[in-house]
Amino acid sequence: MRLMLAVPLLFAAGTAFAAQPIAGRWLTEDGTAIVDIGNCGKVLCGKVVKLLAGPPKGPPVDSKNPDPQLRNRPLQGLVVLQGFTDQGADWRGRIYSPKEGKTYKSIVGRESDGRLKVQGCILFVCKTQHWRQAR
Repeated sequence: MRLMLAVPLLFAAGTAFAAQPIAGRWLTEDGTAIVDIGNCGKVLCGKVVKLLAGPPKGPPVDSKNPDPQLRNRPLQGLVVLQGFTDQGADWRGRIYSPKEGKTYKSIVGRESDGRLKVQGCILFVCKTQHWRQAR
């Protein structure tokens, strides 16, 4: 009898520690792009689905990429969030910044006002942006 009562409690405890969903379309903090976050196999990823503002000079390509062979790939369609997994309070993976051509560890979570808190981190120092849900 005790075992039958304990089993539902185990399932309830497991769902209590799940991060809030982050899937959807998000407008970046600087308003230059819309990123669509969704399933990529067993993890979440996010790609640029629409550019709202291009670079000041030249075509919108990944010009700062450290790999010269990737510098001409278009920014639209570029995967910028990779390998995100639910870590309980938040989602963790890697974020690529085409403005810098660098990849960082990343922590993403929902704020109480519905915005997405997106952090790129080196060691224990993180830069934070807030993305709004795109319409």
